[in-house]
Amino acid sequence: MIIATDSPVRADVRALLDEHLADMHATSPPKSVHALDAAALLAPGVTFLTARAPDGLLLGCGALSELAPSAAGAPGHGELKSMRTARTARGRGVATAVLARLLGLARERGYARVSLETGSQDFFAPARRLYARHGFVECGPFGSYVPDPHSVFMTLELAPVSTSSPARAGR
Repeated sequence: MIIATDSPVRADVRALLDEHLADMHATSPPKSVHALDAAALLAPGVTFLTARAPDGLLLGCGALSELAPSAAGAPGHGELKSMRTARTARGRGVATAVLARLLGLARERGYARVSLETGSQDFFAPARRLYARHGFVECGPFGSYVPDPHSVFMTLELAPVSTSSPARAGR
């Protein structure tokens, strides 16, 4: 599997994002749909990744959006957006691989935490389990979100990336 930055307006990616948006609108009231369309994923501060098979077949996607700089001016808080696995690729570790790469990017950028919004309905239970397996915990609304019974907010505190080697224990 190859995970790399990509354009959300590529034809196959746009089709996957359109499917994602259709599912979001089918399962949530309009004011509770926070998924981004392809054009919004082109915004500055958003890094969009795809997972592809070696032959180029699109397997999934996800994005990392910078929310707020830290007090020192460094990026402090990121949000996961547009996580989606193609129906034919589900159960193959695509979401886990994309999530790991997005969290790696967040750590490289020095983010203190990464948060996300997902649905509270049963449809979103697999996503909530995925995030919980990777250390995300429920939290209150963040950024511009407001309390919503159709939303679950989750966050993960990130440990700073250490550039020094670990200390050796004395004998």
